[in-house]
Amino acid sequence: MTTTVPAISATAIDPTTRQVRHLVSIRDLTEQDLYSIVARGAAFAAGECGSPLAGQVAGVYFLKTSTRTRTAFTSAALRLGAGVIQYGPQDLQTNTGETSEDTGRVLSGMLDVLVARTAGDPAELRAWAAQSRMSVVNAMSAEEHPTQALTDLTTLLRQFGRIEGLRLLYLGEANNTATALALALTRFPGVELELRTPPGYGLPAKVLADATRQAAISGASIVERCHMADLPGDLDAIYTTRWQTTGTVKPDPNWRQVFAPFRVEQELWRRSPNAVFLHDLPAHRGEEVTSEVLDGPASIAFGQAENKLYSAMAVLEWCRSPSGGTTL
Repeated sequence: MTTTVPAISATAIDPTTRQVRHLVSIRDLTEQDLYSIVARGAAFAAGECGSPLAGQVAGVYFLKTSTRTRTAFTSAALRLGAGVIQYGPQDLQTNTGETSEDTGRVLSGMLDVLVARTAGDPAELRAWAAQSRMSVVNAMSAEEHPTQALTDLTTLLRQFGRIEGLRLLYLGEANNTATALALALTRFPGVELELRTPPGYGLPAKVLADATRQAAISGASIVERCHMADLPGDLDAIYTTRWQTTGTVKPDPNWRQVFAPFRVEQELWRRSPNAVFLHDLPAHRGEEVTSEVLDGPASIAFGQAENKLYSAMAVLEWCRSPSGGTTL
């Protein structure tokens, strides 16, 4: 079985035929959606643009800190021709008791898309999405970081010209980034994803089950182990994230000792000399990765961060594109 990631072309949006789409989870995307968004991100990186969101307004609502994702979606909306309204943690009446459902109904009459980072229960995002006028984009919840996975796939496509058949090693806590990555990568034929996670910090059972089921259908594979023995070689990419995810606290006071063996160090490249290094940033140098690796020749982490802009452009265009308005 082979799958070709298609290129898609931008189409001017006709408000009378506009179709509202939400991205709360990678699970919300069909295979066609996933391949198209990734390919479109690569096309934006190559210089394609236009103003498909002209006349629209994007709300950007972040309850937690963000450098890359907030900047990427704000810049993406502006580059695509939309206006932007920024909201901080204290700005909405949810702080005074208004329900998420009521807030979503009100905002949907004034905004075309809401990009939100709650770092909490995605049920709030689903509540905002319970209407058909305003698109809702999950810019990170406690369970999943779907736009990060789309950035990662865009980065891999730009780096290798393909995603099918790539071999990746993920090290560290199976956090919301790892969840989205597992759900996305296992849809691509021949991909081999191996996660090495500290004991007790692996993928949620349902996520691993869903990703394993997807892999069986697509011809990919996913393996998770809780030790650093017998690491695979001949990898295409090695990926880590910071150990302390935004908005989380480790229950074990000695967790750093448990995590220490999973640090990304130069030694990993002995068996995979051609592998690139990925990190969703921000990095805590000397903790999950050494400066030697992060600043070394294998690292494409800062290019990966730039790809957040292009992937955000692709997500916003997909959310607000007219029905049938993309060409595959």
